[in-house]
This record gives sequence, C-alpha cells and structure tokens, in this order.
Amino acid sequence: MGQVNNVTEFILLGLTQNPQVQKLLFVVFTVTYLLTMAGNLLIVVTITTSPALRSPMYFFLSFLSFIDGCFSSTMAPKIVTDLLAEKKTISFIGCMTQLFAEHFLGGVEILLLTVMAYDRYVAICKPLHYMITMNQRVCGLLVAVAWAGGFLHSLIQTLFMAWLPFCGPNVIDHFLCDLFPLLKLTCTDTHTLGLFVTANSGLMCMLIFSILITSYILILCSLRTRSSEGQRKALSTCTSHITVVVLFFLPCIFEYLRPVTTFPIDKAVAVFYTMITPMLNPLIYTLRNAEVKHAMKKLWSQKLVLSKNSCE
Repeated sequence: MGQVNNVTEFILLGLTQNPQVQKLLFVVFTVTYLLTMAGNLLIVVTITTSPALRSPMYFFLSFLSFIDGCFSSTMAPKIVTDLLAEKKTISFIGCMTQLFAEHFLGGVEILLLTVMAYDRYVAICKPLHYMITMNQRVCGLLVAVAWAGGFLHSLIQTLFMAWLPFCGPNVIDHFLCDLFPLLKLTCTDTHTLGLFVTANSGLMCMLIFSILITSYILILCSLRTRSSEGQRKALSTCTSHITVVVLFFLPCIFEYLRPVTTFPIDKAVAVFYTMITPMLNPLIYTLRNAEVKHAMKKLWSQKLVLSKNSCE
C-alpha cells in the first residue's frame, strides 16, 4: 500500500469550546501538573537520599514516580497551553512524537507495575529467598527490560500510524493525538487496523491486568499464615499497589479494547490517565506507607536545620 499523505498538521478541537470553561480548566490543570511534579519529585528525592529506603520495592517506586513525572510532562504542557490558544494545532511530526511518548511511557509503566507485583510476590511468599532473588543486578535488569519493552511497543504503534495514508480532513475531536482519533482520519479501511490496535494495546492491557490481579489475590491468600503485624504491613503495601494498578489499567482497557470508534466520554477518560493518575500515585503510596512518610519527615527536618544554620 503506497503512502498518500496530504496532511502536514492536525487541528485539535480540545476539551471544550466554551472560553470560560477553558480558563477554569487552565487553572485546574496547571495546579494539577505542578502538584504532580512536586509529589513525584519528592518521592524520587526521598527514596534516593534515605538509607532506610534501600529495598527493591522503593527502588521500583522511585522509577514509577520518575515515569509518572515524565508522562505528565509530555502531555500536560501541550494540554494546558492549548486551553488558552485560539487555534489548537499540532504538526504531523509533533503528533507522532506525542503518540510515541504516550505509548512509550505508558508501556514502561505497565511493565514496571508487573515487576513491582513480582517483587511483592517474592517478598511475601518467598521471604527467605527475597534478597538473593531480587538483588541489585536483577532489579536493574528488570527496569531495563521495562524500558526496552515500552520502547518496542511504542515504536511498533508509532511506525504503524506514521505510514498510514492521511488525505484529509485533519480535524481531531480530542485534545491529544491518540490511536483511535487518528484512525478515523485515515483514507483507508480501518477494520483490520483496528484489530491490530486492539491486540497490541487492549488485549495486552487486559491480559496483564488479569495476571496482576490474580497474583495479588494469591499474595493476599498467602497472608493467612502470617502474624497480625506481618498481615497488616503486607496488606497495606499490596492495597496501594492494587489501587494504582486499577487506576492505570481500567482507563487503558476502556480506551483500547474495542472496535475503531470514539465516544464523548473518551476525553474525560484521557484527562484522568494523563492528568489525575500521575498526581494520585504519590498520594496513594505515601499515605499508606509509614516508612516513606517517616523518611519524608526526616528529609524535611534536615532541610529546616540546614536552612536555620545557614541563616545564622
């Protein structure tokens, strides 16, 4: 199939055409983005500077926060600035770049959440082998595999979209470039293409989500033989992980596990996974984790002492 591409840029219709609502959303999304960056940066700094948080679980958590910060930074600035722009446009190359970044970081996060589930399984179900199994080399290798897997997944999706023929129109009824809104603009039959997207994104999300939920059920079932203190600590950790998994995977499954079509609610779902979820993850992990909260308080008190000494 020869490529016919008369489109050099896309026009984004955005979230709403109401100027007053756009201004309100500009303020809300700007605050949300700043809170997201502050929360995730705080977790990364706390874990990297605290000797008490040297276990593999926190090593993976710091990478998760780093990915959330990167994901938010690739999406939020464009979304926020477009809210005040009269004409919301994005170049073809910029659209493909945004699509690649979204699926690259999203793919890395999916694999990292899988790695974190495996880490919890070994820690709770095979505690005597934990430090041997999850040594520093293995942890680094698992993170590298997550990055490589996300890159490969995104590269396939982006090359697939970039080589499709776009003859016009070029108006995307969305506030970002994504697979299904773009597929609706191609001048070719999208039935087979839609099945490819569903298999590479939707079914993959559903399969991994099912595996993760099953693994956490097995972990929780194994807690019956533990002491009440061990049960409480493990339950608190697993609850945080399960919450993050559900918040991440359900929008992904809704967006991609379906035929090539779009719904009005798609924009609200996209706002949730691009703006809200990266902000909630730091809160979920810190509010239910006494060790992280203690390390944050210690870091904050050290900064206060240093600032007091410098003033004197």
